Amino acid sequence: MNTQPIARIAGLALSATVAAGLAASPAAAQKTPMEKCYGVAKAGKNDCAAGPGTSCAGTSTRDYQGDAWKLVPKGTCEKIATPKGKGSLSAIKR
Repeated sequence: MNTQPIARIAGLALSATVAAGLAASPAAAQKTPMEKCYGVAKAGKNDCAAGPGTSCAGTSTRDYQGDAWKLVPKGTCEKIATPKGKGSLSAIKR
């Protein structure tokens, strides 16, 4: 009895199942949820919102600037300690 065709069919079925499973879970759904965290970025390393006279990402002018934010994993912002204080979910005066 020749079992090669059966093994080949089983292998193809397994490959198709794996491919279908990967297609069903888009990359966006697998990413870590993020949040904006103000006052934690080093100068020029912010993701956006850096106050008057700045355009956006990479434009903060000082370390831990209170009106510049960085994306961090959700739930971690207010735990981040800097030399100027903890991170904030909203802009802060610094």
